[in-house]
Amino acid sequence: MSTLLKVEDLKIFYGSIEALKGISLEVKEGEIVTVLGANGAGKSTLLRAISGLLPIRSGKIKLDNQELNNVKAFKIVMGGISHVPEGRKVFVTLTVDENLNLGAYTRRKDKKYIKESKERVYDLFPILKARRNQLSGTLSGGEQQMLAMGRGLMSTPRILLLDEPSLGLAPLLVKQIFQIIREINDQGISILLVEQNARKALSIADRGYVLETGNITISGLASDLKSNKKVQEAYLGGAALKKRK
Repeated sequence: MSTLLKVEDLKIFYGSIEALKGISLEVKEGEIVTVLGANGAGKSTLLRAISGLLPIRSGKIKLDNQELNNVKAFKIVMGGISHVPEGRKVFVTLTVDENLNLGAYTRRKDKKYIKESKERVYDLFPILKARRNQLSGTLSGGEQQMLAMGRGLMSTPRILLLDEPSLGLAPLLVKQIFQIIREINDQGISILLVEQNARKALSIADRGYVLETGNITISGLASDLKSNKKVQEAYLGGAALKKRK
Protein backbone atom coordinates (compact mmCIF):
# COMPACT_ATOMS: atom_id res chain seq x y z
CA MET A 1 0.00 0.00 0.00
CA SER A 2 1.27 3.45 -0.86
CA THR A 3 1.39 6.25 1.69
CA LEU A 4 -1.53 8.65 1.31
CA LEU A 5 -1.02 11.06 4.22
CA LYS A 6 2.35 11.76 5.81
CA VAL A 7 3.12 13.99 8.80
CA GLU A 8 6.82 14.72 9.35
CA ASP A 9 8.30 16.24 12.51
CA LEU A 10 5.23 18.44 13.04
CA LYS A 11 5.40 21.21 15.62
CA ILE A 12 2.35 23.29 16.56
CA PHE A 13 2.28 26.11 19.09
CA TYR A 14 -0.51 27.98 20.87
CA GLY A 15 1.32 31.18 21.68
CA SER A 16 4.38 30.07 23.60
CA ILE A 17 2.93 26.65 24.45
CA GLU A 18 4.17 23.76 22.30
CA ALA A 19 1.14 21.55 21.65
CA LEU A 20 2.79 19.11 19.20
CA LYS A 21 6.49 18.49 19.72
CA GLY A 22 7.77 17.16 16.42
CA ILE A 23 5.50 14.20 15.72
CA SER A 24 5.54 11.97 12.66
CA LEU A 25 2.91 9.53 11.41
CA GLU A 26 1.41 8.20 8.19
CA VAL A 27 -1.78 6.75 6.78
CA LYS A 28 -1.56 4.37 3.84
CA GLU A 29 -4.18 3.92 1.12
CA GLY A 30 -7.16 1.99 2.52
CA GLU A 31 -6.03 2.02 6.15
CA ILE A 32 -7.81 2.89 9.37
CA VAL A 33 -5.24 4.48 11.66
CA THR A 34 -6.18 5.52 15.17
CA VAL A 35 -4.57 8.09 17.47
CA LEU A 36 -5.11 7.40 21.16
CA GLY A 37 -4.43 9.69 24.08
CA ALA A 38 -5.89 11.48 27.07
CA ASN A 39 -7.58 14.89 26.98
CA GLY A 40 -5.04 17.59 26.18
CA ALA A 41 -2.59 15.20 24.50
CA GLY A 42 -2.81 17.08 21.18
CA LYS A 43 -5.10 14.77 19.18
CA SER A 44 -7.56 17.41 17.99
CA THR A 45 -4.67 19.80 17.37
CA LEU A 46 -3.17 17.22 15.00
CA LEU A 47 -6.36 16.94 12.97
CA ARG A 48 -6.86 20.70 12.85
CA ALA A 49 -3.30 21.16 11.60
CA ILE A 50 -3.79 18.56 8.86
CA SER A 51 -7.00 20.36 7.83
CA GLY A 52 -5.24 23.71 7.52
CA LEU A 53 -7.05 25.22 10.50
CA LEU A 54 -3.89 25.82 12.54
CA PRO A 55 -0.57 27.39 11.51
CA ILE A 56 2.41 25.03 11.39
CA ARG A 57 5.55 26.17 13.21
CA SER A 58 7.74 23.54 11.57
CA GLY A 59 7.55 20.14 9.94
CA LYS A 60 5.59 18.96 6.91
CA ILE A 61 2.18 17.56 6.07
CA LYS A 62 1.89 15.78 2.72
CA LEU A 63 -1.00 14.24 0.80
CA ASP A 64 0.17 11.96 -1.98
CA ASN A 65 3.62 13.53 -1.54
CA GLN A 66 2.19 17.02 -2.20
CA GLU A 67 3.01 19.42 0.63
CA LEU A 68 0.01 20.98 2.38
CA ASN A 69 1.87 23.56 4.46
CA ASN A 70 0.29 26.99 3.92
CA VAL A 71 -2.46 25.55 1.71
CA LYS A 72 -5.86 27.08 2.50
CA ALA A 73 -8.35 24.83 4.29
CA PHE A 74 -10.91 24.77 1.45
CA LYS A 75 -8.22 23.67 -1.01
CA ILE A 76 -7.22 20.87 1.35
CA VAL A 77 -10.85 19.69 1.22
CA MET A 78 -10.76 19.88 -2.57
CA GLY A 79 -7.54 17.85 -2.52
CA GLY A 80 -9.23 14.93 -0.76
CA ILE A 81 -9.13 15.47 3.03
CA SER A 82 -12.36 15.89 4.99
CA HIS A 83 -12.57 16.64 8.72
CA VAL A 84 -15.44 15.62 11.01
CA PRO A 85 -14.83 17.72 14.14
CA GLU A 86 -15.31 16.79 17.77
CA GLY A 87 -18.75 17.70 19.05
CA ARG A 88 -20.48 17.24 15.67
CA LYS A 89 -20.69 21.00 14.89
CA VAL A 90 -23.78 20.62 12.72
CA PHE A 91 -25.66 23.76 11.68
CA VAL A 92 -28.62 23.42 14.05
CA THR A 93 -30.89 25.96 12.31
CA LEU A 94 -30.50 24.22 8.94
CA THR A 95 -32.17 21.01 7.79
CA VAL A 96 -30.33 17.73 7.34
CA ASP A 97 -30.42 18.26 3.58
CA GLU A 98 -29.01 21.79 3.86
CA ASN A 99 -26.19 20.58 6.14
CA LEU A 100 -25.23 18.02 3.52
CA ASN A 101 -25.27 20.66 0.80
CA LEU A 102 -22.69 22.63 2.78
CA GLY A 103 -20.46 19.55 2.85
CA ALA A 104 -20.23 19.86 -0.93
CA TYR A 105 -19.74 23.64 -0.89
CA THR A 106 -16.54 23.49 -2.94
CA ARG A 107 -18.57 21.78 -5.69
CA ARG A 108 -21.75 23.81 -5.16
CA LYS A 109 -22.29 24.57 -8.86
CA ASP A 110 -22.23 20.90 -9.82
CA LYS A 111 -25.83 19.85 -9.13
CA LYS A 112 -25.35 16.34 -10.52
CA TYR A 113 -22.33 15.75 -8.25
CA ILE A 114 -24.25 16.98 -5.18
CA LYS A 115 -27.24 14.76 -5.99
CA GLU A 116 -25.07 11.66 -6.43
CA SER A 117 -23.03 12.38 -3.28
CA LYS A 118 -26.19 12.86 -1.27
CA GLU A 119 -27.63 9.58 -2.53
CA ARG A 120 -24.47 7.79 -1.34
CA VAL A 121 -24.76 9.43 2.10
CA TYR A 122 -28.45 8.54 2.39
CA ASP A 123 -27.67 4.93 1.41
CA LEU A 124 -25.14 4.81 4.25
CA PHE A 125 -27.40 6.62 6.76
CA PRO A 126 -31.06 5.76 5.98
CA ILE A 127 -32.24 7.59 9.12
CA LEU A 128 -30.90 10.84 7.66
CA LYS A 129 -32.94 10.32 4.51
CA ALA A 130 -36.05 9.94 6.67
CA ARG A 131 -35.11 13.16 8.48
CA ARG A 132 -33.86 15.09 5.44
CA ASN A 133 -36.26 18.03 5.92
CA GLN A 134 -35.89 18.13 9.70
CA LEU A 135 -33.85 20.83 11.46
CA SER A 136 -30.57 19.24 12.54
CA GLY A 137 -30.87 20.84 15.99
CA THR A 138 -33.82 18.54 16.70
CA LEU A 139 -31.88 15.34 15.93
CA SER A 140 -30.59 13.01 18.63
CA GLY A 141 -26.87 12.99 19.44
CA GLY A 142 -26.33 9.85 17.41
CA GLU A 143 -28.21 11.25 14.43
CA GLN A 144 -26.19 14.46 14.61
CA GLN A 145 -22.98 12.39 14.58
CA MET A 146 -24.20 10.55 11.50
CA LEU A 147 -25.02 13.89 9.89
CA ALA A 148 -21.56 15.26 10.67
CA MET A 149 -19.99 12.17 9.10
CA GLY A 150 -22.33 12.36 6.12
CA ARG A 151 -21.47 16.02 5.63
CA GLY A 152 -17.79 15.09 5.67
CA LEU A 153 -18.40 12.47 2.99
CA MET A 154 -20.15 14.93 0.66
CA SER A 155 -16.80 16.13 -0.72
CA THR A 156 -15.90 12.52 -1.72
CA PRO A 157 -12.71 12.49 0.38
CA ARG A 158 -9.81 10.12 -0.06
CA ILE A 159 -9.16 10.34 3.68
CA LEU A 160 -11.62 11.13 6.46
CA LEU A 161 -10.40 12.68 9.72
CA LEU A 162 -12.73 11.65 12.55
CA ASP A 163 -12.45 13.44 15.91
CA GLU A 164 -14.09 11.56 18.81
CA PRO A 165 -17.07 10.16 16.85
CA SER A 166 -18.37 8.17 19.85
CA LEU A 167 -18.24 11.06 22.35
CA GLY A 168 -21.38 11.28 24.48
CA LEU A 169 -23.19 8.43 22.73
CA ALA A 170 -24.95 5.46 24.33
CA PRO A 171 -23.15 2.09 23.95
CA LEU A 172 -25.60 0.81 21.33
CA LEU A 173 -25.05 3.92 19.19
CA VAL A 174 -21.29 3.68 19.66
CA LYS A 175 -21.40 0.16 18.22
CA GLN A 176 -23.44 1.43 15.26
CA ILE A 177 -21.09 4.35 14.58
CA PHE A 178 -18.07 2.06 14.52
CA GLN A 179 -19.82 -0.33 12.15
CA ILE A 180 -20.45 2.62 9.84
CA ILE A 181 -16.79 3.68 10.07
CA ARG A 182 -15.85 0.19 8.91
CA GLU A 183 -18.35 0.46 6.03
CA ILE A 184 -16.89 3.81 4.96
CA ASN A 185 -13.43 2.27 4.95
CA ASP A 186 -14.72 -0.69 2.94
CA GLN A 187 -15.74 1.84 0.27
CA GLY A 188 -12.05 2.69 -0.18
CA ILE A 189 -11.78 5.76 2.05
CA SER A 190 -8.78 5.90 4.37
CA ILE A 191 -9.52 7.01 7.94
CA LEU A 192 -7.50 8.80 10.61
CA LEU A 193 -9.47 8.24 13.79
CA VAL A 194 -8.99 10.19 17.02
CA GLU A 195 -10.88 8.37 19.76
CA GLN A 196 -10.83 8.09 23.55
CA ASN A 197 -12.62 4.75 23.41
CA ALA A 198 -9.39 2.88 22.78
CA ARG A 199 -11.05 -0.52 22.95
CA LYS A 200 -13.42 0.24 20.08
CA ALA A 201 -10.81 2.14 18.07
CA LEU A 202 -8.29 -0.69 18.20
CA SER A 203 -10.98 -3.21 17.27
CA ILE A 204 -11.36 -1.65 13.80
CA ALA A 205 -7.94 -0.03 13.20
CA ASP A 206 -5.04 -1.45 11.21
CA ARG A 207 -2.44 0.58 13.06
CA GLY A 208 -2.28 3.10 15.88
CA TYR A 209 -0.28 5.81 17.60
CA VAL A 210 -0.35 6.86 21.25
CA LEU A 211 -0.03 10.60 21.75
CA GLU A 212 0.99 11.90 25.19
CA THR A 213 1.50 15.62 25.90
CA GLY A 214 2.42 16.38 22.30
CA ASN A 215 4.70 13.37 21.74
CA ILE A 216 4.07 10.01 20.10
CA THR A 217 5.21 7.50 22.68
CA ILE A 218 4.04 4.21 21.15
CA SER A 219 3.11 3.15 17.62
CA GLY A 220 2.48 -0.08 15.81
CA LEU A 221 -0.10 -2.53 14.54
CA ALA A 222 -3.42 -2.37 16.35
CA SER A 223 -2.98 -6.00 17.40
CA ASP A 224 0.36 -5.13 19.01
CA LEU A 225 -1.07 -2.10 20.81
CA LYS A 226 -3.87 -4.25 22.24
CA SER A 227 -1.31 -6.50 23.91
CA ASN A 228 1.05 -3.68 24.99
CA LYS A 229 1.07 -3.54 28.79
CA LYS A 230 1.38 0.24 28.93
CA VAL A 231 -1.55 0.70 26.53
CA GLN A 232 -3.61 -1.80 28.51
CA GLU A 233 -2.95 -0.02 31.80
CA ALA A 234 -3.50 3.51 30.47
CA TYR A 235 -6.35 3.02 27.99
CA LEU A 236 -7.88 -0.45 28.26
CA GLY A 237 -8.63 -0.73 31.96
CA GLY A 238 -5.66 -3.01 32.53
CA ALA A 239 -7.09 -5.88 30.48
CA ALA A 240 -5.90 -7.18 27.15
CA LEU A 241 -8.31 -7.04 24.25
CA LYS A 242 -9.35 -10.23 22.58
CA LYS A 243 -8.24 -10.42 18.99
CA ARG A 244 -10.90 -9.46 16.49
CA LYS A 245 -12.42 -12.52 14.91
